[in-house]
Formats: sequence, C-alpha cells, structure tokens
Amino acid sequence: MSLKNIRVLCATAALCLISISSYATVVEIRTSLGDIEVNLFDDATPETVENFLSYVNSGAYANVVVHRSVSGFIIQSGGYEYYGSTAAGEVPLEAIETGPTVINEPVYSNLRGTIAMAKLSGSADSATSQWFINLTDNSSNLDTQNSGFTVFGQVSDAGMQTADVIAITSTVDLGGAFTDIPMLDYTATDFSNDVVIAEENLVVIADVVVTDAAIDTAASLSPAENTLIDADSSTGGTSSSGGGAFSWLTLLALAGIATRLKSILS
Repeated sequence: MSLKNIRVLCATAALCLISISSYATVVEIRTSLGDIEVNLFDDATPETVENFLSYVNSGAYANVVVHRSVSGFIIQSGGYEYYGSTAAGEVPLEAIETGPTVINEPVYSNLRGTIAMAKLSGSADSATSQWFINLTDNSSNLDTQNSGFTVFGQVSDAGMQTADVIAITSTVDLGGAFTDIPMLDYTATDFSNDVVIAEENLVVIADVVVTDAAIDTAASLSPAENTLIDADSSTGGTSSSGGGAFSWLTLLALAGIATRLKSILS
C-alpha cells in the first residue's frame, strides 16, 4: 500500500472518530456525591447536544461545581469551576470560558429527570455552557418562558438518586451568583467567620465523560413533547413574563456572563 493511501485511510479514520465523538449519546456526570448518567437526544436537539459535547470533549466541565440548588425546582451547574484557593474569606470559584451561544430547541418538556440549558432572560438563543436538571415537573413554567428551555437529555433513574442527594444538601448564601450553593459541613456562620472553603465542602464535578457513542440509544426512551410552547405561540403569548422558577435561571445566567466570581466577591 502506498504512503498516499495510508495517509488517506488515516485521515478517514480520524474523521470517523470525530464524527462518533461528536454524536455520542450517553454521558456520565461524575460528581463528588455520585454519578449522574444522561442519555442525550442527539436527533431531536442536535445543535444543543453538539454544543454540550463541545464542552465535554474539551474538558471544560472538569472541576465545575453544582453552584445552585433550589428545592423542588432544579440543580444547576456548568458555569463555575473550583480553583483551589486557601485564602480566608475568598470563594474559590471562577466562571469558565464559554463559546458561542446555541440556538434554542424546545422540543421536549421540562419534566422531572430531564436536563436542559440555562439562558438569559428575554433571549431565546443565549445558552452557552450552563445546564440544569429538573427535580420536578417544571413544564408549566419552563416550557413557555423565554420561548421555552431546551431539554436535551434524560437522566437515568440511578442518576436521579444522585441528583436528589445533591438537592437535599444544605445550601449557603455566599453572595453574588451563589445565593443557593449546596455545601457540605460548611455554614453561613463559617462564611461570616472567614473559614476557608475547601474542595470537600463543595459538590464538585470531577468530569463529564462519554460512556456510549451509539447515537440510537435514546430510541428506547419516550420523552414528552413540549406541547405548551405551541399553545403559547398560537395564543400570541410572548413567553417573557417572569415566573418565580424562571427568575432563578435568569439570575444565574446573568451572573455567569457578567463577571467572574473573584471580582464579584472582592
């Protein structure tokens, strides 16, 4: 076989590997409190899945934390990473670098056990890196607010057990973008007394990894379609009114884009 043919075969193989990795279906979110397996909806929400996997494949989600937990609503991550400072009175988190925004794809409903993208208020196509897991049926609000929030995957039953453990973890108000951050063995009093925040006090995501690259693994799932967005559009709704649940996501996304944490809390 000629050297030219070998090069062509190598290039073809590389392209195949890129294609497979770009359309991987099952990922595992490896948190300090357990793993969360997610089956992605590649076919129904291709732009969102590709965007999410771009952060996964680049390692951008390594050492991010679950920085917001709202009981009976959502847990949220994908925006801030732990950088390991031991300075008293400092919150050792900073915003991760984000890529371009992704188009909104509100195909499925925000029911318990789904994962969706956070975005800015009044801007349907503003999602970048931040995502949240629905702890309950949030469809009446999130399926229509701001043109609907894009559900792009389904968390496994075992994964939801981990999500529920995170959800019942006590939260502390650290100010800025972190008014409801879940923390372990750390209290508001500790923060007031400038007790150093260690890694073990946070719900840290060591990494998000692809575990199954078969794009048809979602075929066995039956996610509920978002029918409310169609009804809202047909009645001339603007999807811009601020519900209580939506305001949490808005505040989080605004804080993530507006500033890095160290400047917020300095």
